[in-house]
Amino acid sequence: MRRVWRVAGLSVAILLAGTAAPEAKQFRFATTSDAVTLDPHANNAFTTYLITGQIYESLIHRNDALKLEPALALRWEQIEPRRWRFWLREGVTFHNGNAFDADDVVFTIARTLAPTSNFTIYVDTVSHAERVSSHVVDIVTRVPDAVIPDKLTRILLMDREWTEANRSAQPQNLRDREESFAARNANGTGPFVLRSREPDQRTVLVRNPRWWGGPPGPNDVTEWQHVVIASDATRIAALLSGEVDFVHTVPAQDVARLQRDPRLKVLIGQENRTMWLAMDQARDELLYSNVKGRNPFKDVRVREAIAIAIDVEAIRSRVLRGHAVPTASMWTQFVTGYDEAFARRPPVDRDRARRLLAEAGYPQGFEVTLDCPVGAYDEVCQAIAGMLAQVGIQIRLNTVPSAVFFRKLQQEDMSFYGLTWGVPTFDALYTFRGIMMTRALAGGGSWNWGGYSNPRVDALIREVEAETAPARRIALIHEAQRIHNAEYGHIPLYHLMIPFAMKANVMVTHRADNLVFGRTVKVE
Repeated sequence: MRRVWRVAGLSVAILLAGTAAPEAKQFRFATTSDAVTLDPHANNAFTTYLITGQIYESLIHRNDALKLEPALALRWEQIEPRRWRFWLREGVTFHNGNAFDADDVVFTIARTLAPTSNFTIYVDTVSHAERVSSHVVDIVTRVPDAVIPDKLTRILLMDREWTEANRSAQPQNLRDREESFAARNANGTGPFVLRSREPDQRTVLVRNPRWWGGPPGPNDVTEWQHVVIASDATRIAALLSGEVDFVHTVPAQDVARLQRDPRLKVLIGQENRTMWLAMDQARDELLYSNVKGRNPFKDVRVREAIAIAIDVEAIRSRVLRGHAVPTASMWTQFVTGYDEAFARRPPVDRDRARRLLAEAGYPQGFEVTLDCPVGAYDEVCQAIAGMLAQVGIQIRLNTVPSAVFFRKLQQEDMSFYGLTWGVPTFDALYTFRGIMMTRALAGGGSWNWGGYSNPRVDALIREVEAETAPARRIALIHEAQRIHNAEYGHIPLYHLMIPFAMKANVMVTHRADNLVFGRTVKVE
């Protein structure tokens, strides 16, 4: 049964009443997956941020040139080693008319630190926020943290009064399949207001005429339709027929055809995102395998065998039509801490892979389920399954919609999975804290669902987060990366190359973070 959620109230009605609307510029944005939730702190998935980032705003924004610029904070300063001060923009209101002030920042920081938050990775060093005055707030950290401004670009600010009144003071608990008011409704300060939502089909946002950034110009988008079309063929057909204006996820095999169409244009660029494989290294017996009484992935020889059995260059050239950069690094060259020496992949060697499996006690290989989200890299996961079969690892491929995939992740209901990971802070600490740190540690490992754990890596991450000397900090990053790579804690495969396809009259900047913000899109 199709679920349709509409903003009944008041917020849209009050906002639009008595306001002269400019000529409508509708923008139909087609992509593969929907937001998992509208709660801005419940799910740190890129697909969710594509919608919530249009409605809610952060203290600091990263512009189309990927530089930091003021958003809800006009300026900021590290006034003490463990204290950052933010001077807030005055005269800003939420979509329901409530004024934005320091109390909303203090509330939001506390909310992102809550147990059900999926955003602790951005406040990993934060102790708390303090109200200094109505429009000045301090964020206090446990240790000196030079990259607080970068982290805060992804913390979306909520209205304390609205959130508490609607019993959503804590982030939605996706792990327990909790429903909440904030998961289905939205009240931000941003340039777009939620009008209606049909989960997994269409979400409609309309321009906020009272946005502090000013009214839309003649070519600015005034209505954003987020259209979910999981099928590649259907999504491309919708663009060719004029039913959508922009396709965010273009299959590699369709790029050349779209480039030849004079009605369209295609932009291609490398994304600050890496595709990798993770394995359950925590359980003594895998949930989804024919091996009983032990866990093959606990053995580094098995993990290495997987890494050297996969021909990433073949995936790049044949499956992705050249739109990928093979790598052994968990982050791209855009990220502080990148070193090309860690990006060189081990050579493909399936004979050695079979020997390693035999040494580990699996001479005939084993069976295991590989989980991948639908629409993101289905063909890549299929290719991986075929390559691993050549060394005796029989893959049962399970591709599921993104919402199901992320719920399974949070329930730790996987044995082997593929995931892409961007670095919105453009600093390696983000990946260390989210993916490589032991999950039992406070604030760490929020996306380390495979359970990789190394006490030395944990200690190095703690040093990285507190180190302020750039050269020493980079050295610590490289040492932790060396240990993780040697253990094949995860198996990086490639950095993504992302094609955008759109009507010829659409003007969009191709950003390395793969984001498209409606406020910067132009339609001629």
